[in-house]
Amino acid sequence: MLDDRSVECPYCGEEFATLVDCSAGSQCYIEDCPVCCRPIEFQAEVDGAGDLTRLTTNRDDD
Repeated sequence: MLDDRSVECPYCGEEFATLVDCSAGSQCYIEDCPVCCRPIEFQAEVDGAGDLTRLTTNRDDD
């Protein structure tokens, strides 16, 4: 179960699309920005039905 979301890079401010694997449940992971290549920390919250309820991004250096 992949969920396609649009997010904004917390470093450069550019918007880009990302895929979240909801079958893994709630999770934290790091993905590089495709524009500025800096590491972004993603926090995905998935409910019991496997639906993505929230996706937040943070700078890796915070």
